[in-house]
Amino acid sequence: MVYLKTSQEWLDQSLALLEARPSTTLITTKYKLKPAPSRPDADGDTAVSKPPRGQLVLKAFDPISGATIKYRTTKAAEVSRLVYASLGRLGRSQAAVPDVPEVSMADPGEGAAEESQAATPTPQASQGGGGGKKKKKGKK
Repeated sequence: MVYLKTSQEWLDQSLALLEARPSTTLITTKYKLKPAPSRPDADGDTAVSKPPRGQLVLKAFDPISGATIKYRTTKAAEVSRLVYASLGRLGRSQAAVPDVPEVSMADPGEGAAEESQAATPTPQASQGGGGGKKKKKGKK
């Protein structure tokens, strides 16, 4: 079984496999967290251990054609993106639910600033009322 080099390549190929056979294609996600081995310090007194390293393996498999697409990563930033992609976008296409279109934000420097100024009323100057009585201290 061959692992793909990039996550985008895995996403593209698994999406193509899901489009070809949406009812039989399986997507599995496996996450392993192994504790890193500890090694003795230079003094020999204490053991220095690295933080545990997680590993995410994604697999798209079609039992009819026998096609298997795998990707493995240990990068934390990529793990959250891939979990969202495999459970979100690919899951939607497998369940025949339409994709949610990506909404692009308008630049605030263009027409949005003019509209917000016209809709926002000018604030009233606050009346001076801060010179009231002081709070009394409690007995000791």
